[in-house]
Amino acid sequence: MLIMDRKNNITRRRLVGAGAALLGMFNAPTLLHGATQTMVVQSEGGLLEAEIEAVEAWTPLGASYARLFTYNTQFPGLRLEARAGDTVRLRFTNRLLESTNLHFHGLHVPPTGNADNAFLEVPPGESFNYQFVLPTNHPCGTFWYHPHLHGLAARQVSRGLAGLFIIRGELDEIPAIANATEHFLVLKDWALDRSGEVLEPSVMQRMIGREGSLLTVGNATSPKFSILPGGLLRLRILNASASRFYRLKLEEHPMYVIATDGGPLSAPNAVSEILLTPGERIDVLIQGSRETGIYCLFNLPYNRGGMAMMGGPSRLAPPEVLATFAYEFSADSAAELPKTLVNVDPLPEPEGPVRRFTLSESGMKFLINGREFDHRRVDTQVRLGTVEDWEIFNQGSMDHPFHLHTNPFQILDAAGQPERAWKDVMLVPAGQRRRFRVKFADFQGKAFYHCHILDHEDLGMMGVVEMVAVSES
Repeated sequence: MLIMDRKNNITRRRLVGAGAALLGMFNAPTLLHGATQTMVVQSEGGLLEAEIEAVEAWTPLGASYARLFTYNTQFPGLRLEARAGDTVRLRFTNRLLESTNLHFHGLHVPPTGNADNAFLEVPPGESFNYQFVLPTNHPCGTFWYHPHLHGLAARQVSRGLAGLFIIRGELDEIPAIANATEHFLVLKDWALDRSGEVLEPSVMQRMIGREGSLLTVGNATSPKFSILPGGLLRLRILNASASRFYRLKLEEHPMYVIATDGGPLSAPNAVSEILLTPGERIDVLIQGSRETGIYCLFNLPYNRGGMAMMGGPSRLAPPEVLATFAYEFSADSAAELPKTLVNVDPLPEPEGPVRRFTLSESGMKFLINGREFDHRRVDTQVRLGTVEDWEIFNQGSMDHPFHLHTNPFQILDAAGQPERAWKDVMLVPAGQRRRFRVKFADFQGKAFYHCHILDHEDLGMMGVVEMVAVSES
């Protein structure tokens, strides 16, 4: 079933194909300050089925139009919603003039065949049928899909190829959360010329990681959202930028984190700021506990390194307003924050030694353990069913967010204990070491680990991990 945002009570029967998606986009109701609603495909009877087309199109963006790479002519692409145990069938057609593919970022599904196989290449004009079954114990959470063809990932993501993939489940059924107003914030930056064409990055911009000066939430600049006095607002936030970090602060409001990349927390965690690196997601509650007024969601300055490569000091941009939140209407009664969420067990200690990786930079080469990516080479072989600790040392001059496909992990604290949060992207600041603990569960095959500054991935900072059964090692 294809529907609009679930609070709107607007529904349509299944529409498939780029033409139908285009029709749906222009018939969609206006969302505050000119943004159009993202179309949503939900699973029905245990089946999520949709058609997705990668196509270049003139697309509403901010106050104007831009010529972007899109899924079904819109940004963000179709929002896919499913539940653990569902079968997913996606007919993907490439209408671009270059090859591409799909990566289901964060999903714990096979990395092989026609599932989350980032080794696949779908040439221009061709189609591919993606199909997989979500495990019955798959965590609920905010995941996403985007292209992952080596050498073109940064280009294609920066031009607009991104869509949310939501897994509904236990967290969504907690009464306070189920009754909260829910919004999906896809954060993205754009480098455009005056006519709306995407600018190609310079060599130096690729080395640092391309960023654009136009920031949007979905396809809108500074959209306005409502807060009910005394009510709860749920924000699912994705950093869909190729390189940009977001340091988020909501004016005069704490943010209560209820989920990270890989699923829910055991209890809400109050924070005043959130640093969100490329590919990361976070799910927060906002309590309508302030005086009536308008409050800004700021993107604060952050130095992720690299300016020394240009021969000068780092220059931080001033704070920018990403969105505003206004107290409107009134709630029937004050909503209380839930005290507990979903039980999260720590992974057991591994039996083997720590596995170590070094990230480094050398001109236009970005390396892991001194080697550039080669899809024909297996860099790391692990045994299915085992738990390992991975230590990532960033020897370079820039921060690198490290992403592992297929299996989520738990970051280790200073005492070497796993934090009770599931992640699939971990920031490793320049000159520092970070560790995580991971269980290689359920699926054999080859997958990737890489820096999620996508230019750095394209320039070589990626490796292949092969998960094998014990008898094969």
